[in-house]
Amino acid sequence: MDSKIADVREQIVVIGALMYARRLTDSAGGNISVRVGDRICITPRYAGSQFRWQLKPEQVVVADMDGNKLEGDGEISRESAAHFLAFKTFPEVGAVVHGHAEHILVFASLAQPMPPVLECTRKFGEIQVVDYAPAHSMDLAQNLIGKLQGQEARIRKQAAALISPYHGLFAFGRDLDAAYDTLERLDINAFVLLNDHAYSGKTGADISSRMEEGIAAYFPGSGEIRPAPAGGAEK
Repeated sequence: MDSKIADVREQIVVIGALMYARRLTDSAGGNISVRVGDRICITPRYAGSQFRWQLKPEQVVVADMDGNKLEGDGEISRESAAHFLAFKTFPEVGAVVHGHAEHILVFASLAQPMPPVLECTRKFGEIQVVDYAPAHSMDLAQNLIGKLQGQEARIRKQAAALISPYHGLFAFGRDLDAAYDTLERLDINAFVLLNDHAYSGKTGADISSRMEEGIAAYFPGSGEIRPAPAGGAEK
């Protein structure tokens, strides 16, 4: 087996366990995939419900770009259509992470977009909601890819993310680290936004505008809000 594929399978196992431990996904689902040349490494079906995300590297499925299984103990995740369509459509996408993150699920349940309210999430912009389609369906995959159009620059820089209504969040990253980091940052953003609203009663738009005004005040004179720096607040 290619050593790069072996390394990626091990990385996927680590990230999956971390997502579960940090409540960025749950036993009901979630999935992770990584492009390795013309191969895709993807988590198996029932990673949550049967294995509680305690996977072994050999359970991570290796497939070709058409979704044909080449090796691995499990079956390909039922949500694979969105992953494979993203890899085929956008050469910028190096990894896809889908999670049922507990704070983002509030926005998913309301089918409501999420504005950035932290400096470290500004670069992602407002996280849009795609049109509803059932989980695991090609219609959902196509809805995600349609909303991803025009966000290639975000993917090249780090990642772009979308909310699937009543379902969860998909992060399309330049690599696995970037996609995971995006999921975690956005769930923190959701946590802060929900608690800020509970404390102040302000809407998400009000809270986001307050952040932008505060940042703009640090850069007086131009009359414009300074854009998020390349790479965001990494430190």
